[in-house]
Amino acid sequence: MEHFMAYVNLGAALFLLLSMAMMLGRLLIGPTLYDRLLAVNSFGTKTVLFLCVFCFVIGRPDGVDIALLYALMNFIATIAVLKFFRYRALDISLENAHSTQNDRAAE
Repeated sequence: MEHFMAYVNLGAALFLLLSMAMMLGRLLIGPTLYDRLLAVNSFGTKTVLFLCVFCFVIGRPDGVDIALLYALMNFIATIAVLKFFRYRALDISLENAHSTQNDRAAE
């Protein structure tokens, strides 16, 4: 049974590597910025999953902590990039963001 689970983990790792390669393809040929951003976010999510599976394949499940840290960094980076492309700056407060939206709606 232990060998069966090792093969399942190895198969999952190979499947994740294949899907990560497909996400890199979408990143390179994505027609819009949002397609590319979605590909980067999906690649980060698949990287977290791959790190978790890989840690169990090599028998060191303590590496899951690193995967969780990477997941948090991926989330924060995605929010920062979306905010930058929406407002063209990262230092806009919430109050200024609402006034900027109202100014754009009035034009």
